[in-house]
Amino acid sequence: MSIFKAYDIRGVYGSDLDEDVFYRIARAYAQFCGFTGRAKVVVARDCRKSSDALRGAFVKGLIDEGVDVIDIGLASTPMSYFANAELKADGSAMITASHNTREWNGCKLCRANAVPISGATGIKEIEKIFAGIAPYDPPAGVGEAAEVDISGKYAEHVAKFARLKRPLHLAMDFANGMGIAEAAAFKGSDITYDALYGEYDGDFPNHDANPLHAETLKDLQGLIRGNPGKYAFGVAFDGDADRAGFVDEKGDIMAMDFITALIAQDMLAGNPGAVCLYDLRSTKVCEEVITAAGGVPMTCRVGHSFIKAQMREHDAVFAGELSGHYYFKANSTAESSSMATFALANIVSAADRPLSELIAPLRKYSQSGEINTKTSTPPAEVLARIKAAYARTAEITELDGVTVDAWDKAGYWANVRMSNTEPLVRLNLEGKTRETMEAKRDEFLAIIRA
Repeated sequence: MSIFKAYDIRGVYGSDLDEDVFYRIARAYAQFCGFTGRAKVVVARDCRKSSDALRGAFVKGLIDEGVDVIDIGLASTPMSYFANAELKADGSAMITASHNTREWNGCKLCRANAVPISGATGIKEIEKIFAGIAPYDPPAGVGEAAEVDISGKYAEHVAKFARLKRPLHLAMDFANGMGIAEAAAFKGSDITYDALYGEYDGDFPNHDANPLHAETLKDLQGLIRGNPGKYAFGVAFDGDADRAGFVDEKGDIMAMDFITALIAQDMLAGNPGAVCLYDLRSTKVCEEVITAAGGVPMTCRVGHSFIKAQMREHDAVFAGELSGHYYFKANSTAESSSMATFALANIVSAADRPLSELIAPLRKYSQSGEINTKTSTPPAEVLARIKAAYARTAEITELDGVTVDAWDKAGYWANVRMSNTEPLVRLNLEGKTRETMEAKRDEFLAIIRA
């Protein structure tokens, strides 16, 4: 299986990729982007045991292409995006495997202004160039590398989001990853916190750094439930801190689309009439909340590169994805888990009710959750069957897969899409009632699995 994925480059260190591979990737990236005239590229790394060696190989590859490197060292992925724009670089590379387990590594590549390079916008071309580069081909140029500490500037930038009406004390689970770097933004603010696993350890010895999996939130839930009334809410970061999961003051896990709705409210308080995006798997409540807050709601397809492009196209101030990515215009339309935490804290601090009671009114409808199906039928044929079955009874859109919207007529909507990373067909469905949701869920699954 190729290490060149839909959104980044990723594989198991020592078998799928190593220093020689990263050296060649760097040179292919520089050639693809056409870096000339002493172009500048930001390079950052996470805390995995293999990241420093891979960083060194990547830096050498860039230098041998005549590129000047701005090495910001150990950093979160949101910090690398910020550095790209702040330092007026021509591109950036973040050495990370995000939420994957410790044996994995990879990199996330961007052009200037943190515009991501995805499978659709260059990764496949980089793969072709990579295939034609032999290990340690003669250098094409001579660049230079300099170390720059961006952490203070990033913390100051994020802290501008703080508009708390009262101090809040939070619980945070860093999972021994890069959330530790993100948390520098909270120092000196009205947010204080107690930390779980607040020491860097690229082996992630306590649990995987992936807040999408409920089991990784158990320690955070235990801390909150063991100290009733102490915490306003809890935050769990993934390995490179471009995603965050949240639990309320009771230790209950918060659905990420509900968090999108609340953060959108905070963003619209300072940006009336602005566009806010939410991915098309999210509850209808997002549309309702954004509209009620005076904003312009807009659905977007799944995947950070698509979302960032749509944010730029429509000048959106914020976007939320069901996977826990929260995007901000103020961070080059890129993720920032610390900005998301501040935005949620702003809402909670201004309310006379705890987070659990702010969320409760949003639980109006019944959701299926994402249901994945492996099928021997070509996924495109499955989507065609769905489209044909509902074309006369619902509004059909094809932004990402097939979305069937019969909300006003029959009280449900559904999205059926192909996975961008796995051989799966994914169903998300929401009904105004549980009975409607369950009946339509089973109906759609019967078509998908026929």
